[in-house]
Amino acid sequence: MLSIRKSEERGYANHGWLESRFSFSFAEYQDPKHVHFGPLRVINDDYIEAGKGFGMHGHRDMEIVTYVLEGAIAHKDSLGNGETIRPGEVQRMSAGRGIMHSEFNPSNTERTHLLQIWIIPDRTGGSASYEQKFYDDSQKRGKLRLVASPDGAEDSVTIQQNARMYAGLFDGAESATRSIDAHRLVYVHIAQGSAHVNGVALTAGDAAKIEGETSITIDRASGAEVLLFDLPPLQ
Repeated sequence: MLSIRKSEERGYANHGWLESRFSFSFAEYQDPKHVHFGPLRVINDDYIEAGKGFGMHGHRDMEIVTYVLEGAIAHKDSLGNGETIRPGEVQRMSAGRGIMHSEFNPSNTERTHLLQIWIIPDRTGGSASYEQKFYDDSQKRGKLRLVASPDGAEDSVTIQQNARMYAGLFDGAESATRSIDAHRLVYVHIAQGSAHVNGVALTAGDAAKIEGETSITIDRASGAEVLLFDLPPLQ
C-alpha cells in the first residue's frame, strides 16, 4: 500500500528569518493524523535567512540528522563540537540523556535550505554523541546510498534505532530498485526535483508512505534528490 502526502498538505510556518514545512506534528503545527511514521518523528523542510539561526537549546532521547540541500549551517554543541555542514554531508547527533546545541546560517548573503530529521531511538538515556560524514555526488548518482544505519554499515553514520536512511540523485533514465521486507515501513521524501515512486509521480516536498510492499522503484526523474527511510513498525 502506498499513500501520498503532497508538499502543500504539510504544516507551514513563516517567522521571517525562518520558513518551514512540517511533514509531522511539530511546534505550533499539530495534526493527529501525522505525528510519526514508525520511529520517523520529524522531517522539517527549513529555509534559514543569511546570518540567522537557532540559538543554544536542548534535546534529549532523540536521533537528530541534519541534511543540507543548499548553503551551509554552522553547528556548535555542549560536547565541544563546532562544525559547518554543507551539501553532501550528513550530520548525526544522538541527544541521549541531554545535549545543548545551536545552528546558524554562516553566510552574509545566501539562504540555507536543509532538512532536519528526528528518529525516535530504540533506547533512552545514555551519552550524547556527534558524527558527521561526507558523501560525494558520485556515490548517490543513480543509486540509493546508505547514509545512516544502526551499525554504521558502508561507512554510514550510526543511529540508535533499527532504521536505515538512504540518499539518491536521479535524472533522466537513472533509476533504482530496492527490495524491502513487507513487514517494515518505508518513507520516501522528494527533497528536490521530481521522480516516480512505484509508478506515482512526486515533486519536491512530496512524500510516499509505503506499507506491505516488497520493492521500491525510483525512476523517471528530473533533477531529483531523494531520501528513503527503511523503518521498523513502532511498538
